[in-house]
Amino acid sequence: MWRLNAVRHKAGRQGSDLEEFKFKRRAHEKELRRARKDSQLVSKRLLLNDDDDDEEEDGTMDTLASDQVVELFKMVRHGRDLVKKEADLRALRKALRSPSAHLILIKQPNSIAILVTNLCGPNPQCRLEAARCLHELSHSPHSEVDSLRLRQATPYLITFLSGQSPKFTELCLYTLGNMCPDSENVRDMLLAQGIIPALNNCIQIHRTNLAVVEAVGFTLSQLISANYVTGRIIPAVLASGLIPHLLSVLTLDSQFGLGPVIECAWCLHYLACSNVDNGALVAQGTLLRCTSLLVTLGGVVAKGSIEEGMELLIWPLLRCVGNLLLSGPLGALQPQLNDSRLLAALCAFPQAFLQTHPALARESVWVLNNLTAAADSSMFCSALFYLNLVPALIQLLPFSHGINIMVLRVLGNIAHQGREYCLHLAQAGLLPALCATLKMADPEVVTFSLEVLGQLMASDPQLAEEFVRQSGLPVLEAIQYSNQETIRLRATHLLEHHLPAHCTVDTSASP
Repeated sequence: MWRLNAVRHKAGRQGSDLEEFKFKRRAHEKELRRARKDSQLVSKRLLLNDDDDDEEEDGTMDTLASDQVVELFKMVRHGRDLVKKEADLRALRKALRSPSAHLILIKQPNSIAILVTNLCGPNPQCRLEAARCLHELSHSPHSEVDSLRLRQATPYLITFLSGQSPKFTELCLYTLGNMCPDSENVRDMLLAQGIIPALNNCIQIHRTNLAVVEAVGFTLSQLISANYVTGRIIPAVLASGLIPHLLSVLTLDSQFGLGPVIECAWCLHYLACSNVDNGALVAQGTLLRCTSLLVTLGGVVAKGSIEEGMELLIWPLLRCVGNLLLSGPLGALQPQLNDSRLLAALCAFPQAFLQTHPALARESVWVLNNLTAAADSSMFCSALFYLNLVPALIQLLPFSHGINIMVLRVLGNIAHQGREYCLHLAQAGLLPALCATLKMADPEVVTFSLEVLGQLMASDPQLAEEFVRQSGLPVLEAIQYSNQETIRLRATHLLEHHLPAHCTVDTSASP
């Protein structure tokens, strides 16, 4: 019996389970990166300062000549008066708002060492301005200003994460987070310097400060987001005690805001799709927490109360849940999947985001697929009928972007449960919908439609007769002349074995 498999989702990492996504994956990931960029959830982020409005009004720092930048650095280097040095550092930091000044500064002898000296100096304001200068450099668009040039500062930045000043801690976090994507060597360096226990300690110290919690999530997600980090970094994170702190952030609170929740959700997503030890994530309650938040979000979305940026939270939660579902039999995961409203939420998201974020709609149905694909998934398949959600799924079949393919997978999983389920699918209007999908130009959609149709026909001869009454016979006959051999053979098989009394064409003819 043909059977749809659960699908693990991680771009560029999994094998045959993602064959159906090969041609659409790049467009999907491009859309995701664009969505994250719109909310500054990109690989590097620039933290705004309290006096940014004054800087914009000033406007003179954007046009500093090379010799002016050099002169500013010399004043910082040779200054002795702390008040004057603070002013010079502030002026240098404002100058670094111009990317061209980055290249000028790093060419000066010992420029980073001088900034590090001020970073560790006795004057708090000088330390803050020096940290801001390093932060500007960490956000540089120039490849010449890479994180390896800033490595002299990283041990101090990590040490300062245990400090009591939220503003200074947040600045250090974003600077470190900006450095993480540059190379594997930078990540290894930060790991060796103790960034993971420092992040764990930091989120405990500042657990009530939303800005710092968000910055911790950002930095951690930057650290673990690359494909090559699974070797040492992911196990270190799992063993650090960070997971309970990340999970505690996953709540919808008008005072808490979406920023910290989004960043921590992305961290959990990267951990789950690394597949290093998903059993440990499940044991710590990750699946329960993520599904509970999805249920809450589903209720909000169903009421039409969609907050800007909400899709950036739903996305990592869906991916995290979808991958964790593959951690073991559904029966073993059942204690964390005991809310049937999860199914309603997974059907609400496609309705809400179908036009604005079609790839997110597909992600929702992908989780449904993983829920209904397991051997012990009959409860979830039954719940889809009990909650009257199958008609909503069938309504998604006309839509492309891989949505209809994933819906067909879910419907095939339901049909696999047996005759009663197939009859319920037919009552929900699946047969006329299949007549429409069989006419689509996408060979993959036609192939999946034939598979689902085959299951329905094999379960009960009455469904084959109903398909004929829905004017499906001419559609099957036309498919015999497709230029796709697999499609031709499957259509011929259905005609010969399930509709022999209605088959009037010469099925042996060459197409």
